[in-house]
Order: sequence, then C-alpha cells, then structure tokens
Amino acid sequence: MHGYGTNGRGLGEARSLGELAREHALLPLRIFLGVTFIYAALDKLTDSAFFHATGPGSIGEQMSAVRDSAAIPALVDLALKSPSGFGYAIAFGELAVGIGTLLGLWTRIAALGGILISLSLWLTVSWQVSPYYLGNDLIYLMAWLPLLLGGAATLSVDAFLATRRRRIR
Repeated sequence: MHGYGTNGRGLGEARSLGELAREHALLPLRIFLGVTFIYAALDKLTDSAFFHATGPGSIGEQMSAVRDSAAIPALVDLALKSPSGFGYAIAFGELAVGIGTLLGLWTRIAALGGILISLSLWLTVSWQVSPYYLGNDLIYLMAWLPLLLGGAATLSVDAFLATRRRRIR
C-alpha cells in the first residue's frame, strides 16, 4: 500500500507484473461495487413508483411481500412504518457508498455502509432464496469484506491524502 499508484521506488524503476497485480488487486472490485451501487441508487431515484407506500413496484409493496419470509421480520416492520423514508435512505445510502467506493474516498467507511445495506437486504428481501448462494445480497455482503479490510490502496482519494499527509510530516 504505497500511495496512489507508486510503490515507493523511483518513477522510472520497473515493477514485476506480480507486484502490479498485488498493488491493484482490489481495484476491479472497487469499480464493480461502486458502479453497481450508484446504478442501483439511480434506478430507485428515477423510478416514479418506487417511493410510494403502495402500488406496483413500490418499496411498500416489496417490503410487504417479503415480510413473512424474512429472517428478521422486525426489520421489515420497521421499514414499513415509513416505506418512502426507508426507500430514500436505501437509495441515498447506495449512492453515497457507490461514490465513496468508486473514488476511493473513506473507502473502509463506504465498505461498511455497503456491508450494512447488503446485510439488511439479505436478511429481509433475499432471505427466502434457495439455495442460499443464489441470493445476490449475500454475495455483495461478502464482496464488501476485502474493501473493509484492505481499503483503497491505489488510484484513490484515500491513498492520495495519505501520501500528502506523509509529505507534510
């Protein structure tokens, strides 16, 4: 984890393909999760039916449909107290997580947000999927873990700021 694209060597020194691969290993995951969460947020924010409490395609209808099959029905009941508010919280949460992840800004915090969103969706919306490994929310939950643990070592605002802080000292 050497800054935002360098490994501490001089700019002209060659690195092996293995070194480059290790340095950028989490970048494809960051791009995928960032773009996917931004897309999911924009999909919700541009859907005129999504934020309604009732009706086809509404968050209220979706939550009501999964309430009895959720691992923790109390989570669904909480969302059903204000379906629109819950829908906006999920959409803006996904947007913040996606932007933070894509930019590599507060990456570990963004990854924790992604974990919490994915965990809540797994325990409610996709809990009844059988076999369990077909439920996409569990896969997203697991995909966030490397970013929570490793952060964004390269090509990120976090790495740029860390390099800048080291220079100032």
